[in-house]
Amino acid sequence: MDALLHHSDQGSQYTSEQFRRLLADSGITCSISRAGNVWDNSAMESFFPTLKTERTAKKVYRTRDAARADVFDYIERFYNPRRRHSTLGYVSPMNFETQTMLA
Repeated sequence: MDALLHHSDQGSQYTSEQFRRLLADSGITCSISRAGNVWDNSAMESFFPTLKTERTAKKVYRTRDAARADVFDYIERFYNPRRRHSTLGYVSPMNFETQTMLA
């Protein structure tokens, strides 16, 4: 089984001792971007505005579970299997992964 990695920026919620202890106790490796360097986390810097623009910006969720389910649906049923990405040669992440494994 591959190790789980949690990568974040230097937000106080991620650098707090309580959060770092929670990750450690759960067997999750903590990774934090360098200050002022968006390239450390460029995939997420790109993903979150896309998620907001394409899915959540104009929605009001009645519950956290409803929000969680909608974001899961976006990622698992659209973003990964169907949404094409210029950085991946205009194929979806799932297709890119499949092509990479076959190469």
